[in-house]
Amino acid sequence: MAEIGQKTLLDSGWLAARSTDVQLTGTQLTTTHPPTSPTSPWMEAVVPGTVLATLVENKVVGDPFYGLENETILDIADSGREYYTFWFFTKFQCKLSGTQHLDLNFRAINYSAELYLNGHKRVLPKGMFRRHSLEVTDILNPDGSNLLAVLVHPPDHPGSIPPAGGQGGDHEIGKDVATQYVEGWDWIAPVRDRNTGIWDEVSISVTGPVKIIDPHLVSSFFDRYTRVYLHATTELENRSSWVAECSLNIQVTTELEGSVCLMEHLKTQHVSIPPRARIQYTFPQLFFYKPNLWWPNGMGKQSLYNVSITVDVKGHGESDSWGQLFGFRKIESHIDSATGGMLFKVNGQPIFIRGGNWILSDCLLRLSKERYKTDIKFHADMNLNMIRCWGGGLAERPEFYHYCDVYGLLVWQEFWITGDVDGRGVPVSNPNGPLDHDLFMLCARDTVKLLRNHPSLGLWVGGNEQVPPADINTSLKNDLKLHPFFESQSENITSVEGLSTAYKDPSQYLDGTRVYIQGSMWDGFANGKGGFTDGPYEIQNPEDPFKDNFYKYGFNPEVGSVGIPVAATIRATMPREGWQIPLFKKLPNGYTEEVPNPIWQYHKYLPYSKPGKVHDQIELYGTPKDLDDFCLKAQLVNYIQYRALLEGWTSRMWSKYTGVLIWKTQNPWTGLRGQFYDHLLDQTAGFFGCRCAAEPIHVQLNLATYFIEVVNTTAEELSNVAIEASVWDLEGACPYYKVFDKLSLPPKKVVSISEMKYPKSKNPKPVFFLLLKLYHVSNYSIVSRNFYWLHVSGGDYKLLEPYRNKRIPLKITSKTFIKGSSYEVEMKVLNKSKKPDPKTLTYKNNFAVRNDDSDFDMTSLEPIPDTTADLKQPTGLFQRLYRQFSRESDGLRVAEINGSDGGVAFFLNFSVHGAKMEHEEGEDSRILPVHYTDNYFSLVPGEEMSIKISFKVHPGVSPRVTLRGWNYHHGVHTVL
Repeated sequence: MAEIGQKTLLDSGWLAARSTDVQLTGTQLTTTHPPTSPTSPWMEAVVPGTVLATLVENKVVGDPFYGLENETILDIADSGREYYTFWFFTKFQCKLSGTQHLDLNFRAINYSAELYLNGHKRVLPKGMFRRHSLEVTDILNPDGSNLLAVLVHPPDHPGSIPPAGGQGGDHEIGKDVATQYVEGWDWIAPVRDRNTGIWDEVSISVTGPVKIIDPHLVSSFFDRYTRVYLHATTELENRSSWVAECSLNIQVTTELEGSVCLMEHLKTQHVSIPPRARIQYTFPQLFFYKPNLWWPNGMGKQSLYNVSITVDVKGHGESDSWGQLFGFRKIESHIDSATGGMLFKVNGQPIFIRGGNWILSDCLLRLSKERYKTDIKFHADMNLNMIRCWGGGLAERPEFYHYCDVYGLLVWQEFWITGDVDGRGVPVSNPNGPLDHDLFMLCARDTVKLLRNHPSLGLWVGGNEQVPPADINTSLKNDLKLHPFFESQSENITSVEGLSTAYKDPSQYLDGTRVYIQGSMWDGFANGKGGFTDGPYEIQNPEDPFKDNFYKYGFNPEVGSVGIPVAATIRATMPREGWQIPLFKKLPNGYTEEVPNPIWQYHKYLPYSKPGKVHDQIELYGTPKDLDDFCLKAQLVNYIQYRALLEGWTSRMWSKYTGVLIWKTQNPWTGLRGQFYDHLLDQTAGFFGCRCAAEPIHVQLNLATYFIEVVNTTAEELSNVAIEASVWDLEGACPYYKVFDKLSLPPKKVVSISEMKYPKSKNPKPVFFLLLKLYHVSNYSIVSRNFYWLHVSGGDYKLLEPYRNKRIPLKITSKTFIKGSSYEVEMKVLNKSKKPDPKTLTYKNNFAVRNDDSDFDMTSLEPIPDTTADLKQPTGLFQRLYRQFSRESDGLRVAEINGSDGGVAFFLNFSVHGAKMEHEEGEDSRILPVHYTDNYFSLVPGEEMSIKISFKVHPGVSPRVTLRGWNYHHGVHTVL
């Protein structure tokens, strides 16, 4: 028999077929003629997912992410909607007893559907962002075996794609309440089925006579966050024909070490619910003294409590249960008078926003918890603190928000309006939004109920570069108005008694705890008035973001740039003709125009030059010879580009800016612009440039003034610290060395330390390296480390080309921890070049521990016993090092690379591969995803760096870690 409160996912065993290929009715499919196997026209279905995801999985069509194969797939504008109207079929077992009830739940479909269960028809109405919960108790088969068929229809207005493409195609998709990016944008090709399908979770859930519906949790704070109250309101539905006498329980626990839980609260209330009635019940508030607060990434820990609600019905026992991880935190915002930008506070502390724009994880909506975990952890790894869910994409799913809760990413969630599609496009699009405004609001309210309990959800925004139509905008403002306690004058409310007597309980609001902004360029964002004042979206001179005239408004919601991935990703996602690098066309004005191949152009390649404004940044290193050379030099540019963007903004923290969001952090397909990691989940060097620049405490060089600056975004003063600045030339000498000591760094401030004298000195080298280290004087532990490669004004980096031939000696030590399929590898890399005087005590790079640093947890992993092996390579010979170590007996491994040259080991990067030495051309040996504490790093003579690497492997795969670099292009391999 089914268990009360049990939810069972229906995420496997589905079949699908094109509706025109099925001659049976839904009644027949779910009674007398069910499909029994994936034989034509039926095929195994991807659920959750889209029709196109199913067709790709079954190789009925090509992979739209590979090369130009998307052009071979029939677009819905040419095929008609029937072509992408599909049946989905599955079976499930469920046998009820007594007063049990069963709900069949679809968390989202696109766009409408008819459902047949055991021959009975139900309708799933239109709308991509609404939940459907159907009570099906009376139509279950008595033997417990149930047949389910769903006929899914595409959006009503899928539109067509003009020859020139454009932002949102012909904008017709805007007439529906659906994703708008699917008609194509300047960063993605059209999605042929417009995301038709059962694209989110399907489940069945069992309850007793009373069902819990959409509880709302809110916390209120008093006496400087020492006295905290939890408010909770839930709907309760009595499905029986008699009065239900209920015991309603709310329980709050917190996890201690391991799996031990501490009970914080347990409260029971008695409730009577009339027959067939649906009521709203508000619990008495629960008091907490000094609970652990939830903080964004970089500000503190992400403390989460488990809140559970259960209802017992007299005479019938437990009837339903509900649970949610909840974080105590208060988010406030106002327009800052000094900058004009929106200023956010979390738990009373101002937070300088450094975040990124997000479209969605995968444009075939193959969404998974594993993918979301990687995506969100990548953002935390980059030290970002906000993700903006762009209005042309999704209302993101609870799994996305769960990992934002866990990793501390605030979320800016937009509704489904964009300027391009809703009134400001070329040609001018429909300014009145979707045809059905009531449907839009129904989806909006349902989305709020789905997501409102997540502490990471920071604000609601009406649309991208546009406000919703007036009536929708007014409804959103009214529905999402702040409870008085969460308004700026809330300090007048000094007790929970005053809160509860003067106002209704905050948990009775639809939300009430976070601000609603009408559009992404209004009210503290961009120019605040809706002018197109976000951007730019192109390559920049690295010094430009530091200049006064770069961007004049306080908070930029979108600034973007380049994003070519590593060469292995190009080879894995394109045929050979896509491996051709751009032609470098010299123009009369001295600039270079890049001419990409047709496949790169189709994948929206963004050039590394802006003729008339920015010289080609790849060419600064010399004209690339082939794909590997091009992509490696592109990574150098990626690192500099994104570090400069974020350092430039941070340099003016609070004096000019309150925040910035990079456009974009990733692509939902194999795009070639605006990304920190590619769709295969391999990071670009820009990822680590961002990670460096967005540290909570950061030492940096202002590239416009050449002053050393320190940024302290934390609430704590940093005292008794020093900065070590050293310049290194290409011969390995250190012509400049200076320590700035006895420093104190106030909280939430940018401090200008001193101008760098070296470039202005006599006979500076044309190309040189600068290493900045901020460290504690007491123990030489590093707080921030920042490595630059620089050229004199008007110069270039071409001298780095012969530097590739330098043979810099390295010692590489690895220690591996294994738990099941999970690997944690600690790699220590030492530059064995003779270290010139002065002998600095920071060369070991022992980094100070961040209070909120939870990148790696090695405590639960089993160390392999230590043993040492020396792998020595003759001077100048860079053969591949390969040796299999016994997993049972070997743990500490040492590879020594001898070399006669001294100097900086430049632009080193690790990657992880399957331990197969020879691969066919184009074969991708990488193990992905991998989390690194740093990568694309450089070591000066005598310096040592420890890098932690975390990944999972498939059964039977033996991983190897490869180290490559500017001086190590053949690679050094260690098999684990």
